Amino acid sequence: MILELRGVRKDYAGVQVLHGVDLVGRRGEVLAVVGANGAGKSTLIKILAGAQPMSEGEMRMDGERVEMRSPHDAHARGIRTVYQEMSLVPGLSVTENLLMGGFPRRRGGLIDWPAAHARARELLESIGFGAIDPRTIAGRLSVARQQMVEIAKALVDEPRVLVLDEPSAVLAGTDLEALFALIRRLRDRGVLVVYVSHRLAEVLELADSIVVIKDGRVIGSTEPSRTSENELIGLMAGRRLEQIYPARRADRGEPALHVSGLSRGGEFEDVSFTLHAGEIVGLFGLVGSGRSELALCVFGAEPASAGEVRVAGGPGGFRTPGQAIAAGLALVTEDRKGSGLVLGMTVADNIMLATLRATTRGPLIDFGRRRRKVAEMVERLDIRPAHCASMTTLHLSGGNQQKAVLAKWLLTGPRVLILDEPTRGVDMATRVEIYRMIDDLAREGLSVLLISSDLTEVLGATDRVLVMNQGRITGEARSDAVTEDEVLTYAIGRTA
Repeated sequence: MILELRGVRKDYAGVQVLHGVDLVGRRGEVLAVVGANGAGKSTLIKILAGAQPMSEGEMRMDGERVEMRSPHDAHARGIRTVYQEMSLVPGLSVTENLLMGGFPRRRGGLIDWPAAHARARELLESIGFGAIDPRTIAGRLSVARQQMVEIAKALVDEPRVLVLDEPSAVLAGTDLEALFALIRRLRDRGVLVVYVSHRLAEVLELADSIVVIKDGRVIGSTEPSRTSENELIGLMAGRRLEQIYPARRADRGEPALHVSGLSRGGEFEDVSFTLHAGEIVGLFGLVGSGRSELALCVFGAEPASAGEVRVAGGPGGFRTPGQAIAAGLALVTEDRKGSGLVLGMTVADNIMLATLRATTRGPLIDFGRRRRKVAEMVERLDIRPAHCASMTTLHLSGGNQQKAVLAKWLLTGPRVLILDEPTRGVDMATRVEIYRMIDDLAREGLSVLLISSDLTEVLGATDRVLVMNQGRITGEARSDAVTEDEVLTYAIGRTA
C-alpha cells in the first residue's frame, strides 16, 4: 500500500463537498475513480495534489501520516497531478514548459539549449509522444498535443503516484493508444496511477480497481471483471439510464447556415456545407483535421482567406464574433475554462457575459431583471447547486460549468448553435441531459453543429454527419445510414 485516505472531509464556506472518503492505492496499480459531475472527484484530486487542505481526516503514504499543505509538499512525496484544464505557459516552447526550473547549463550559467531540446525530445519519445517538436511554442499546439505535454511534464521527475484527471478527453486514435501504453508501462514500473475518467469503457479496459463516488461519498469499490458500464452508470447516477440518445426525426426546416468555399491558409480549404433549421449535424475528424479551426472561422474569431458564411440568407462573412452573434450565431468552444468562462467570476456574471446590455437601463444595470434571467437559465438547464448564481464559477463541477456556458449563449437567442466538444469531461448522466437539451433546442427550430471526437456521440446524437481530414470535408452521410468504420475511413482520407 502506497497511499491511503481515511475519513477525508472537505467543505467550502460550510457546504460539505466530501463526506468521510476512504481510499486505498497500491504500488503498480491503476486505481480508477468515477462519479457524476459534482460527486467530489475534483476536490479529491486537489487534496491529493496539495492544492486544497482537507477539513478533516488523514492521508498516509507507506503507512506514515503525511500533511499536504501545498503542491510543493505533494511533489516532495512523489505525487504528480495532471489536471483536466491546461497549466502550460502558452508563450514558451515545449522544452521550456517541460524543463522549467531544471535546464542543463553551460559554464557561466547559460542555458545549454541544444542539450535542453535533446533532453525534452528524449522524454517525449520515451513516453510515446515523439511526434511533438520540443521547439514548438506550446500555445500553437492543438489541445490534444498540449495534453500530451502536460502528461510529459508530470513525468520529468519520475513520480511514485500519478493522478490523471480526464487525460483522454482530448485524445483519439494513435494518441490515445500511446497514452494507454504509457499508463501500463508506469504500472509495471510500480507507479500508482489514479485515473479519473468519465469514459467507462476505458476504465474497464485499464483499471485494476474502481472506486465510485456519489455526492461526496464512496458508494462502491469493485474490479473491472466484476462490473459493467451499465452497473457503474447506475451507481453514479442513482438510477438506470434506459436511453442515452433521443430519437431524432427526419424533417428539417429552411437553410439556417450556409458555408461556401471557406478556406484559411494551413488549416482548412474549400469547405462548404449547409445546416437547416431544426437539424443537428455532426462534424467528426481526427486530431489536426481542422474542425475547431473551422468553427472559430465561421464564428468570426479567426479571419478566412476565402469563402463566405451566411446565416438565414443574410449578409455574408463575419470579421468579429460580435457580428456573428448579431447575425444569430453562438459558439461553445472546446476549452470551456480557457475561452468559455471567467472562472474567478460568479456564475451569474458568466451567464450574462454575452447579453449584458439586455439588463441595463442607460448606464445602470437592472439587477432585478438580471437575477430573473439567471434564475430562469439555472432552472432550465438544471445547473447545480440551485443557489449557484453567487458562487465562484471555479467551484462548479465540469458538467455544471458546461451548462453555464450553454446558458450564456442561449440567452443571445441564436439561430445556429456551434458546440465544440460539448460533453468533454462530463459524466454519462450529465451527457444524457445535454443530448436531450440539444434535441429540445433543435425541435424548437435551432440549427446545431455538433463537433466531437467521440464517434459514438456524433452518430447517436445527430441527423447527419460531416467528416473532415486534413482540412477538407471528405465524407457526408445520414447518421442512421453509416457505420463507425465508414466514418473512420473518411476521417483518414480514404474513399468508403
